[in-house]
Amino acid sequence: MMVKMILFDLDGTLLPMDQEVFTKAYFKRLAAKLAPHGYEPEKLIAGIWTGTAAMVNNDGSCINEEAFWKCFSGAFGDRVLRDKPIFDEYYRVEFQEVAAVCGCNPKAKETVDVLKQAGYRLALATNPLFPAVATESRIRWAGLEPEVFELYTTYENTGYCKPNPDYYRDLLKRLHCKADECLMVGNDVDEDMIAETVGMKVFLLTDCIINKNGKNIAAYAQGGFDELRQYMRSIQPGNPIDKGE
Repeated sequence: MMVKMILFDLDGTLLPMDQEVFTKAYFKRLAAKLAPHGYEPEKLIAGIWTGTAAMVNNDGSCINEEAFWKCFSGAFGDRVLRDKPIFDEYYRVEFQEVAAVCGCNPKAKETVDVLKQAGYRLALATNPLFPAVATESRIRWAGLEPEVFELYTTYENTGYCKPNPDYYRDLLKRLHCKADECLMVGNDVDEDMIAETVGMKVFLLTDCIINKNGKNIAAYAQGGFDELRQYMRSIQPGNPIDKGE
């Protein structure tokens, strides 16, 4: 079956980053934003992680946004719901400073543009732990526009997270695609390569590889964006990618 849909991860794939450095910068600015409103930094960060775990464990019974705020309000009370506009403002303003700790790989945009021009459908399969404003910002930090993708997952529109295979099954339903028509491109061995278990082809982007459990990755097609384009030529009859170059 020919590949028709290409799903990209964002953080560490289209947007180069050191995950630990990014997380520290994110929390530093969030804590500074919320401290004047009575949120003690350590408790705030612990609450965010607890809410994140609730999203990761979500079984699709609600959207991730609901799972997060239900859990987070359990730690801080109903005032967090009243203070939600402050969190929203953080993503519009202070969060934009976090771009400084991320990289930008021109080959990412170049590859996306080539694939788009070649007629492939594109979706952004980023872990839906963030609101849309934060996801759209990170897409732009990568030199792209959100409109390039048919769908990008956010905590407002998704009820699963990676590495749950149901995250990918849900995407297949929403995109009206068959698994063997899809290629998942990502840098995380556990979160992205698991798409193979639902029948998708996978490509491991190794520029910012994450392999927390030290798995053997020899069996995966892998490399940088040049290798990704070579891989597309190798698996696709007629080399449709050449039309975009």
